[in-house]
Amino acid sequence: MPRRRSSRRAAPRLSRHGRHGRVGRSPVVRPPLPAIDGRMEVFDMTVTTAVEYLRGAWPELRDVQFEVAMMPTMHDPRGIPRWHIDTEARRIVLFRIPIERLLIPGHDDELHRRFAIEGAVFRAAAEYAGRNPWDLGIPPFGDHDH
Repeated sequence: MPRRRSSRRAAPRLSRHGRHGRVGRSPVVRPPLPAIDGRMEVFDMTVTTAVEYLRGAWPELRDVQFEVAMMPTMHDPRGIPRWHIDTEARRIVLFRIPIERLLIPGHDDELHRRFAIEGAVFRAAAEYAGRNPWDLGIPPFGDHDH
């Protein structure tokens, strides 16, 4: 008597070996670090790279402490400040939310956000040093004969 075939398909068998006979080996190296994709991480990384450049180019900024805060705690009648400078403590505090959120409408993409962050770092450092922000840039934008 012929055997009937079931209408159900048999579940594929799990094999200990792959196509080439070696599945399940552990990687030799650790997995890569997670990507920097959160707004806070991108903001911190952008500030850090701009500050490193400024400290390398301008000796008077090497001892200045740059900090990041979420929002200003003090009231300013002129508007919402993007940074606060404390010359006595040699400190510049950048406020992340006003810098990121008060962009020109239509310019809220990754590139314009980076420009805004770097621009705030340069303008705050220039205000601290008593210079024009364009003086802090690289030639032809900035003059390094300081």
